[in-house]
Amino acid sequence: MKDKIAELLKKAVREIDTAHEVSPGLISALKVDINKDRSRGDLSCSIAMPLSKALHRNPRQVAEDLCAKLAGLEGIERIEIAGPGFLNFFLDHDYTVRALERMCDDPRLGVELCAAPKITVVDYSAPNVAKEMAVHHLRSTVIGDALVRVLEFLGHQVIRANHIGDWGTQFGMLIAYLEEVENSSGQGMDLSDFEAFYRQAKERYDNDEDFAVRARRYVVQLQGGDEYCLGMWRKLVNLTMTQNQALYHRLDVTLSEGDIMGESLYNEMLPGIVEDLIERGIAVEDHGAIVVYLPQFKNKEGQVLGNIVRKQDGGYLYTTTDIACIKYRVDKLKAQRIIYVVDSRQHQHLLTVWEIARKAGYAPEDVVLEHCPFGMMLGKDGRPFKTRSGGTVKLRDLLDEAEERVSRLLSERGSNFEGAQRQEVVHNIAIGAVKYADLSKNRNTDYVFDWDLMLSFEGNTAPYLQYAYSRIRSIFRKAATTPGAITLTDKAEEELAAKLLSFPATVTAVGSKCQPHLLCTYLYELSEVFMSFYESCPVIKEGVPLSVQQSRLKLCELTSAVLRRGLDLLGIKVMEMM
Repeated sequence: MKDKIAELLKKAVREIDTAHEVSPGLISALKVDINKDRSRGDLSCSIAMPLSKALHRNPRQVAEDLCAKLAGLEGIERIEIAGPGFLNFFLDHDYTVRALERMCDDPRLGVELCAAPKITVVDYSAPNVAKEMAVHHLRSTVIGDALVRVLEFLGHQVIRANHIGDWGTQFGMLIAYLEEVENSSGQGMDLSDFEAFYRQAKERYDNDEDFAVRARRYVVQLQGGDEYCLGMWRKLVNLTMTQNQALYHRLDVTLSEGDIMGESLYNEMLPGIVEDLIERGIAVEDHGAIVVYLPQFKNKEGQVLGNIVRKQDGGYLYTTTDIACIKYRVDKLKAQRIIYVVDSRQHQHLLTVWEIARKAGYAPEDVVLEHCPFGMMLGKDGRPFKTRSGGTVKLRDLLDEAEERVSRLLSERGSNFEGAQRQEVVHNIAIGAVKYADLSKNRNTDYVFDWDLMLSFEGNTAPYLQYAYSRIRSIFRKAATTPGAITLTDKAEEELAAKLLSFPATVTAVGSKCQPHLLCTYLYELSEVFMSFYESCPVIKEGVPLSVQQSRLKLCELTSAVLRRGLDLLGIKVMEMM
């Protein structure tokens, strides 16, 4: 109902604005809010005030005109105008009950498939070959995966793109060192510690000229398609991604080996891209390099920045690869929307790449190019999250510690879980806590990593929501009857009903705004509203009429279904008992 009213109000504004004095921005920003004080209506909208300024009219008169446009709308008992022009909507009680019943019977819980699904590429995770995934890969991975889950649920055709760093001059060094290690061991190698391997290869390259010469030769041979070098390169890629895939599985992330689209995928496109940019006058030669100048991007001195797409020595840069990447996604994958879940520091780089791709026609204007930036993970000292010695925190070490802490926490709480069941509970709480701590924050901001807060069973945390779900499910193990027809007779029931009915709008907002924290906030608020309902409205206590028990059980059942679905869209598992 909230979305329906918003769309009708937008239509009404356009009809009132006969002289087209209202900016499209005002209409697109129109919001219908859920009122906390239900005595003033279930929903409200303040559009009449800014609209009256644009139309140079009295705000209450504008509000009255809007009310007239919405007269007779099914589900609205009445609309009241408050103050200078606030619109307060009172929902029809019977309509609310029918909407709840439909939601209960709908496996999608009222979330409609989008009217115009798009082929959507989501670029996320993107680790580097021959390096272990570290905590700085966590945000891209879990935010990106939550977005693809939501977008798929809304009906979009989502293509996961794991843009791994699998190409570059460093591979000559890595191939040369892998060759030495295998020759000395006399057998194939399991690179269990990539950090040490990379560091040792770099030391050899910096301190041994013969090794450096061989490494540089291998770079040339690799780029020329030499079979031996390609074989060693594939071995490095496969070893890395096997480790990474194990981490994805552990994180309950949906990325698979088939989603790998590394930098190497675009190698053959790069020469043609550069020649095309030159022929069309978009790129020019400058001191032997090929450069694209974009007037809108300048340095601190006001000089136009040059974007090199081919170096003097004929090598290509990330900019060139990213331009080719867009062309590939549009031409081959038929992408209509491309979402980059990469950190905020890459924003200007992406803007320049997009502008070049637009100028070249590789990304038509109807293809949406969207950056979903995220801030940094910080320690309690406000600095980037590091080990106590100042080193990079490996992702697997972080997950190990999360599970160890949860296991201790369960023991302290007197948990009776044993064996495989205990392992499952530990895993679900630990991984859920780590992911939710990230997802529950506005992705645009930095956030402080705090073990105590994220593993707490109180507040806006995954353990709290998982526990709320299991508590609701425990009601059904004690109930002597089954859910029945819904009747709303108590204020707390109505509050819960209103919150449940706003679930579809929340999911839709996450898909359009790419903000998973909106869903986290909703689920936390839902669990809080449910607890108020549970305290005010006995469900299975002796003396509660059977019809009331059955109605309240139905509300409990719907709440647990929404919690389960919502957490699943975030990639977090729930348990019947906890």
